[in-house]
Amino acid sequence: MGGWLRRHIAARSNGLQRLVVRDKHHVARDVYAFELVHPRGRRLPAWTAGAHIDVHTAPGLVRQYSLCGDPRDRSRYQIAVHRCTPSRGGSDAMHDAVHAGDRITIGMPRNRFALAPDSPHTVLLAGGIGLTPLLAMAETLSASGASFELHYCTRSPLHAAFSERLHERRFCGRVLFHFSNTVGRAAFDSLLAAPQRGAHLYICGAAGFTDAALAAAERQGWPAAHVHTERFSAPPGPQADSAQAAFDVVIASTGRVVPVAAGQSALAALHGAGVAIPTSCGQGLCGTCVTGVLEGEPDHRDHCLTDEARAVSFTPCCSRARGPQLVLDL
Repeated sequence: MGGWLRRHIAARSNGLQRLVVRDKHHVARDVYAFELVHPRGRRLPAWTAGAHIDVHTAPGLVRQYSLCGDPRDRSRYQIAVHRCTPSRGGSDAMHDAVHAGDRITIGMPRNRFALAPDSPHTVLLAGGIGLTPLLAMAETLSASGASFELHYCTRSPLHAAFSERLHERRFCGRVLFHFSNTVGRAAFDSLLAAPQRGAHLYICGAAGFTDAALAAAERQGWPAAHVHTERFSAPPGPQADSAQAAFDVVIASTGRVVPVAAGQSALAALHGAGVAIPTSCGQGLCGTCVTGVLEGEPDHRDHCLTDEARAVSFTPCCSRARGPQLVLDL
């Protein structure tokens, strides 16, 4: 097992926490904020801006939510949940079934969207609920005195989460709101023109928002290595023949062969065969289901693994095989 995969599994398996929902309140239309604390008032595990937690919203249902508080404050975790339409269950459960005083199970903070160290300038580009990880970044950058700007794009002021917080003095002159129902959509080419040498760009929002911002960043000459994104949903997948081809997965510890039918995910086939693999997003975004590969060539479809990680693992929820068989480290 590669070093990256060992670290990933250790992080994924590093226990769960039962926290108390100390507060739940509206912060924008269709958005609730939740404040989570230790039941005995203890300090919570440290985290860094851009991190998320797995939240067990209902039996068998796990969703990822970005931490949006100040990482220096270890007395609480803050998350915000937008009710999706249609919902896959997570946002409905958080809005309708979770209340102040309830206890909720979460995983340890994980970060695949971290701030680059020593950036001379940082541009944060948020669309809707995509504000949440970028808000924590703004807190960190503000506290350190770093140069940054946050562009927050929403439909209207009613849809702008944490508006009062963003108008506080520490963010004065650093936060710009863009409301599409009054001035139209943000002009990404203008916002991202003439990037400062060494600057980093962070984008988080819906698929159309993210794709448009990425296209503008490329047109304006932002180096690809300095552009970072976090997505809510996966972009359209490839249309190659391997996209739907059947293949087999072999469980290395037992030699058992599990057929994966055309159009079926490897994860679904494994679950159907009684093989327990943790899962959450089902789109290759969160990394919860990452599994080691010992033999065979995966056809990677995820949006979470690095090149290093892809050399030793794959995401069975969305990725497939380029050949007839994969041997999994299970």
